[in-house]
Amino acid sequence: MNLNDLAANVLQQRSTPDLIADALREAILRGIFQEGQSLRQDEIATQFGVSRIPVREALKQLEAEGLVTLYLNRGAIVSVLTATEAQEICEIRSALEVKAIQIAIPKLSESDIEKAAVILEVTDQATDAGILAKLNWEFHATLYAAAERPRLLMMIKNLHVNCSRYIRVQMTQMDYHERSQKEHYQLLDACRQRDPKTAVRLLKRHIDTAGEQLVAYLQHKTPLT
Repeated sequence: MNLNDLAANVLQQRSTPDLIADALREAILRGIFQEGQSLRQDEIATQFGVSRIPVREALKQLEAEGLVTLYLNRGAIVSVLTATEAQEICEIRSALEVKAIQIAIPKLSESDIEKAAVILEVTDQATDAGILAKLNWEFHATLYAAAERPRLLMMIKNLHVNCSRYIRVQMTQMDYHERSQKEHYQLLDACRQRDPKTAVRLLKRHIDTAGEQLVAYLQHKTPLT
């Protein structure tokens, strides 16, 4: 899959900044656009068959999510996540997601638990990094949604997106998938048992461990030239 394929998917619907942002976000998460790569508005507009205005709005949306950096005279580039920034993101994730699960557990329905279980079963069979990133978010979001805190959920989602582009690295270099799935199943079991204390402990360890691995990777990654 490349940007042209993603653009074609968007053009089957009404071209809007939101839809273009979705496609560009997907391109970044899949590695079609690399860290530090310039995003030329005119080229993107041509690929999507739109003017530069919706592209500009889409890039502003991605800037708010931390995936793109806009410069006055240089245009847009895919943002580069530093080890320090990753550490901060994971610390904030830990605090927000622990709060979300604490509020959510008493409100979780059996259908919520079943939906999360089905997502994990699908994840067991997935190998594509882009699909795994989506499934990872869907699992967590299914559990947190019961908290009925939409602003909190949106904040958590934006933080997930910033880390999701590194899932392919974690899969190939950190034996991430098997360990992550084991921790997901443990978390789901704690939620099924309506055990917030265990769920909080497992979730915090899950986020902290993934964060430590990501920070270590970014610290030793070859700098962009």
